[in-house]
Amino acid sequence: MHVLLDQGFTVFGQKVSYAEFIGQVFALVVVYLAQRRSLWTWPVQLVSVTLLFVVYISAHLGGTAARQVVIALITLYGWWAWTRRRDPVFGVVVRKGTVKERLAVLAAFVVGTTGFALVLDALHASWAPWPDAAIFVGTVLAFTLQGFGLVEFWLVWLVVDAIGVPLQIQSGLYFSALVYTVFAVLVIRGWIDWNREARRAATTIPAQSLNDPTKP
Repeated sequence: MHVLLDQGFTVFGQKVSYAEFIGQVFALVVVYLAQRRSLWTWPVQLVSVTLLFVVYISAHLGGTAARQVVIALITLYGWWAWTRRRDPVFGVVVRKGTVKERLAVLAAFVVGTTGFALVLDALHASWAPWPDAAIFVGTVLAFTLQGFGLVEFWLVWLVVDAIGVPLQIQSGLYFSALVYTVFAVLVIRGWIDWNREARRAATTIPAQSLNDPTKP
């Protein structure tokens, strides 16, 4: 691991360790796999958060490192949930959230961002507490909704990207900003694909259940 941290290359005049590079690339791969509803999404995500955790710890960014721990815990749940929810024909079944679920997500994002931003500001832990808090809360919500198989998690990721790209640029983290931009393109494609799959699942799987006398 020390080799991955100490060795690397330079992008836009910024040193990028192999650990950061591999962690960020794997994060992009996770989006690609999630788009295809592959169970490999979750183990690849675990590798990504492990590498990024080490990167942020070495950079003395405890808050960002802690976020990786939270994501890892949600990843373990998502892996378990997708395994249980996997249809033998159509793969992991996804659906659109109800109005109540969407309002709950919006409320969680607003309340969570406000509370965490106030904590960051009080502790002087971030020079940009509000966008920093929004990215943290949005990331946690996105992975949680992904574990539930809700299409709306892609929209949460788009919000995270919209906040993250300018914040990374202002922080001088141009490589991370580039990753966020590529990430946004993949997220839009994932949103389109999951919507299509949700519509098909809503019509095909219930019809299958009605025609199958072995199912209650």
